[in-house]
Amino acid sequence: MRRRTLVLGGLGAAALLTACESDGAEATGTLRIATGSTGAVYYAYGTAIAALAKRYLPNVRASVLTTNASKENVGAILAGTAEVGFTQADTAGEGNRNAPGQLAALARIYDDYVHLVVAHDSPIQSVADLRGRTVSVGAAGSGTAGTADHILDVARGGLKASIVQRPLNLDDSVKALRAGQIQAFFFSGGLAVGLIQQLAKEFPIRLVDLATLVQPLRDDFGEYYAERVVPASAYKGIDPVVSIGIANYLVVRDTMPEPLAYGVTRLLFEGRDELAKAHQAAARLNIRSAISTPPLPLHPGAMRYYRTQKA
Repeated sequence: MRRRTLVLGGLGAAALLTACESDGAEATGTLRIATGSTGAVYYAYGTAIAALAKRYLPNVRASVLTTNASKENVGAILAGTAEVGFTQADTAGEGNRNAPGQLAALARIYDDYVHLVVAHDSPIQSVADLRGRTVSVGAAGSGTAGTADHILDVARGGLKASIVQRPLNLDDSVKALRAGQIQAFFFSGGLAVGLIQQLAKEFPIRLVDLATLVQPLRDDFGEYYAERVVPASAYKGIDPVVSIGIANYLVVRDTMPEPLAYGVTRLLFEGRDELAKAHQAAARLNIRSAISTPPLPLHPGAMRYYRTQKA
């Protein structure tokens, strides 16, 4: 089989994307990538994947969809209005329960960190302190909204009913916190979230510790949740804080053509350095963890790629 080597611009002489001409030729069709809001990680990562697909999968028509993220993305895939989407593992699990056997994963790509953001001088020190306050719980159809709902459930004590909930996306949450229209907002995203970085540079913020909620979430909603630390280096002016980690998957319909699934999975890994220029979360892709996507099976095309790598 005749091979060619494709050099990814800016990666340096040592970093090459090697592809079989036949592999590139056999991946065909439309690739609509369901992402998230323009200031968050899904959008940056998805836009970079689309750019690579346009360069190295010549028979694939790649584009990016701006969405409210996880739940909406899963719905778009099931409805056939997107071919691939980013989603949190807990949202993928919900989609799998609602549509058994119809979803598959290409990879576990990186972990989200749940942010509960307040003004630096806010009296809010814990989730319990949200009582009676106005809080953005994430846009309808987002993974953030689902996770925030679970958090408020396990906090108990009537906390959820006491809060004035605002279903704002990240962009609007940032604006509302600055304007004093809300006292806190939830957002689930990979480190570091660009809009929150920008907010921290212009408006002093603090992240609320969520350590006590990890085990209750696991007990009530499944083992999707883990304790993770947001380092002080992530955002200007914050102290290290314990957050809740949730894996992110790249998911597709189980009926996606096998060559297309293989081609996209290969782009993820062999274009990883280029993708990491769009967002550092892409650099965290690891082939050993990528194959762990419970409760979703890996798509056969993704499995073919992993077998070639002896994963």
